[in-house]
Amino acid sequence: MPASLPPFPTSIVGSLPQPGWLIDRDRLAHQFPPRVRARELWRVAPELLAEAQDDATRLAIRSQEEAGLDIVTDGEIRRESYSNHFATALTGVDVDDPGTVLNRSGKPIPVPRVRSAISRPAPIQADDVRFLRAHTDRTVKITVPGPFTMAQQAQDDHYGDDRALALAYADVVRAEIADLFAAGADIVQIDEPWLQARPDVARKYGAEAVTRAVEGAPGPVHLHLCFGYAAMVSERPEGYSFLPELADTPVHTVAVETAQSHLDPATLRPLRGKGIALGVLDLSTPEVESPEVVADRVRRALDDVDADRLVLTSDCGLKYLPRESAAGKMRSLALAAAVLRAER
Repeated sequence: MPASLPPFPTSIVGSLPQPGWLIDRDRLAHQFPPRVRARELWRVAPELLAEAQDDATRLAIRSQEEAGLDIVTDGEIRRESYSNHFATALTGVDVDDPGTVLNRSGKPIPVPRVRSAISRPAPIQADDVRFLRAHTDRTVKITVPGPFTMAQQAQDDHYGDDRALALAYADVVRAEIADLFAAGADIVQIDEPWLQARPDVARKYGAEAVTRAVEGAPGPVHLHLCFGYAAMVSERPEGYSFLPELADTPVHTVAVETAQSHLDPATLRPLRGKGIALGVLDLSTPEVESPEVVADRVRRALDDVDADRLVLTSDCGLKYLPRESAAGKMRSLALAAAVLRAER
C-alpha cells in the first residue's frame, strides 16, 4: 500500500454509474454484464465516443475526490462490463463468432471463443492509467479481469485443457500489470468473482493462475472476490467458498464483501498477514447508509483482520446504482473512516 495513505484508506471496488447521456442505462440494467462487445449500449456516435468517455471519466474522478476517497479509480467508465473491455482486446479470441457458457445464474450467454494462442500485442489499459494519473493527485487504482474469471468466461476451442487456458490468461494479465504500474498506477486490482462462483474448479488451479499473474508485480496487487453484482445476483451465501486458498498467493490485499452478505468476519482470519479491503457499502439498495452504520460494519471486523492493513471499500462495483446514491454512499464511506481514525 502506498505509504502516503492514512489509516483506514477509502476506495470503491472499481466501477461507478455511467451517465445516461453516455450509455443506455436501462438496457444495461436489464441484461447480464456482456462478455463480448456490446457497442449498441453507447448513446454517443462512434466518432465522438472516446471524447465523451474522457469527459465522463473526469466526472467520475471528481465525484470520488468530492466524496473524500483516498484511492481513486477511473470508474471503469469506458467499459461495457468489468471484463469484456480487456478480454475482447486480446488476440486469439473470436468475438464475431462467439461461443457460449453458462453464467453465474445458470443461463447461456455469448462469450469470446478461443481459437488460437492467447496473446496481448500491446498494453490495453495503460492509456487509461495515464489519463487517470493526469487528472488527480491522489493514489490511483486500476482494475483488470483476473485470469481464472476470463478462462471461465470463454469457450476454449484451442487449448483443450481448462488449466492451460487459465495459465495463458495469467501470462497476459501479468504483462498488463507490469505495464499498468509503468504507466503510473499505484495499485492494480484483478477481479476474480468466478473463484467464488466455481470453487470446485478454482481449487484445482485457481490459486496457481492468480499466482502466475501476480508474482513479481512491481507494486501492490489487490484481488476482488465477490458474490456478484447486487443488481444481478440477489441471494448471498453464508460465506465464501474460496478464500483461505488465497493466503499463499502473492496478492497484497483481498477485497471481500460484508455489507449485504453479513459475512462473519471470522471468515477472514485465514488471511491474516494480508491486507483486507472490507466491503462495507450495501449495493442492493439505493438507500445511503449513515456514516455510523458503515463504521459499525468495520468495527465488527477489527478483531479478525490486521487493522493497519485495512482498506474500506464497497461490496462490489457501484455501476448499477443511481448516480446520486453512489455519491452519497461514497461520502458515508469517507465520513465513517474519519470517525474510525478519531477512535484510534
